[in-house]
Amino acid sequence: MATLGAWDYTILAVVLVISVAIGIYYRFVGGKQSTTTEYLLADRSMNVAPVAFSLMASFMSAVTILGVSMENYQYGTMFVLINLSYVLSTPVAAYLIIPVFYRLKTASVYEYLELRFGYATRLAASLSFSLQMVLYMGIVVYAPALALEAVTGLNQVFSIVIVGVVCTFYATLGGMKAVLITDIYQSLLMFAAVFSVIICAWVKAGSLEVIWRVAQENGRINLTNFSVDPTERHTWFTQILGGSATYLAIYGVNQTQVQRLMAVKSLSAARAALWWCLPILCLLSLSTCFSGLCIYWYYRDCDPLLEGRVNSRDQVMPLFVVDTMGEYTGLAGLFVSGIFCASLSTISSIISSLAAVTLEDYLKPLVSCCAKRTLTDRQTLWYSKLLSLFFGALCIGMAFMAGSIGGLLQAALSIFGIIGGPLLGLFTLGMYVTKANEKGAIGGLLISLAFCFWIGFGQPKPPLVSLDMSTAGCPVDRSFARDIFLKTATAVAEEEHFFYLYRISYMWYAALGFLITFFGGWLLSWLFALLKWDNNRRIYQDADCTLIKHDLFVPPIAKRLQRRQMPLLVVTGTSSEIGGITTESAMAPPRLDEIEWEKHKAVA
Repeated sequence: MATLGAWDYTILAVVLVISVAIGIYYRFVGGKQSTTTEYLLADRSMNVAPVAFSLMASFMSAVTILGVSMENYQYGTMFVLINLSYVLSTPVAAYLIIPVFYRLKTASVYEYLELRFGYATRLAASLSFSLQMVLYMGIVVYAPALALEAVTGLNQVFSIVIVGVVCTFYATLGGMKAVLITDIYQSLLMFAAVFSVIICAWVKAGSLEVIWRVAQENGRINLTNFSVDPTERHTWFTQILGGSATYLAIYGVNQTQVQRLMAVKSLSAARAALWWCLPILCLLSLSTCFSGLCIYWYYRDCDPLLEGRVNSRDQVMPLFVVDTMGEYTGLAGLFVSGIFCASLSTISSIISSLAAVTLEDYLKPLVSCCAKRTLTDRQTLWYSKLLSLFFGALCIGMAFMAGSIGGLLQAALSIFGIIGGPLLGLFTLGMYVTKANEKGAIGGLLISLAFCFWIGFGQPKPPLVSLDMSTAGCPVDRSFARDIFLKTATAVAEEEHFFYLYRISYMWYAALGFLITFFGGWLLSWLFALLKWDNNRRIYQDADCTLIKHDLFVPPIAKRLQRRQMPLLVVTGTSSEIGGITTESAMAPPRLDEIEWEKHKAVA
């Protein structure tokens, strides 16, 4: 097995040291993280560029670099169509969803659900998010450990601990500012890792045209699957509809991403960050897809898995680095550094978001309920740092469990779909349907989660069947192709005996979860209201249920409610007395903060 050289290890060490140094800088020099707002939201003072890079790096990480490249290597280019869903969904997130959250100015997006439905809904959603992130973090840390083991034989335990400790250190010490700034240079190294693969294959092949032609001749170029069969793994419908639901679940209502968007100065800056994230995200996705074709060109006559050199195709990309970049000093180290950075950026983001959710959704309400007091800003700051340490340690523990998960890309997107889809449906129900109530919303969420977990983790599932792989150029004594081909052929023949729901494409999980929560919650809300088991009084400002808090809804609906309620609304600041009778003008409805102030004055 090839090993990294001294320069490779030097590059990797420098990358890790820079991440640690940024955390130290933002603890003692660059703002000092002296308040909770500064620690969790970067004092709402960040520029667009670091937030845009961070939005990409938070989720499109080592799972992307290893998983997407192997997706195109094994199954062809249908997955690349998911980039169309990014383009279609970005305006939805920017102009419909983000404005609702930006009005709240809170560290946790789940506070919206308490304002809209009640604390029980907030708790159910934040617990679901926490479960989603805890499951995901294990895969993200496991990916670079897998890469290093394949490249150098370095102990996997050591790799996991290094990644976990470094990202926990700078995220805990430097807070959100450190996370956002490190994401910039870590994103650049991610691109460097992918482009090093493409350039190396380009040099060896002589031209990119040769790589494309070989992929086309061997069935890797496929963009014409328009099947409506939901059991088809990747089609135009799965990639656009399922991809849109997954994108909105991540970039629209996920705490990790919204927390970054809240770190900028204004709503227009948050929208700009989301729009600038789009080309960065698509560039990484497209280049990673093409890197898979480059790797296929190199191994077209001897697949490493069938040859027995690797145990999983998720290890083929690091193996390509060993086989082709060893002659270039430091290039393999640059690639491994990119894999490390991809995981560091994601884990640090997850740690920060889990700390924020635990503090805002669990700890503060618990202290308020049991101790009848509120935490001081200094106390919340220390609790935030302790929680960051805790989730960093939990991240390392979860990574050791991720080895049993096959297919990094599918595993990651399945987790986002199974939990993210129902959460997207819950937020959409609250933002679009004025008649929805808390019991209906929670009922829809629980039914959707149960269904998605059932079809997502139900067993047995049919094995994934790769496109044809060749072993014609492999040494005869090292090929295990015959046994594997026989096993695959048997599995395909028996596929029709698998339960239908277990055969549904993982790309539909988010869309199905969204639809079940939204329509199920809507129907249950209507039923509970009919039986007088619940109501939607929480959305009203007054006891007569005539004035709706329009800020709880997406801008088009909010404007319509505002226009409809104009003759009824009162603004005390414009009142005047005529003949001893107080008259008040019908003006634009008050904001949520003004409503709370009016309530405070009424109680006083």
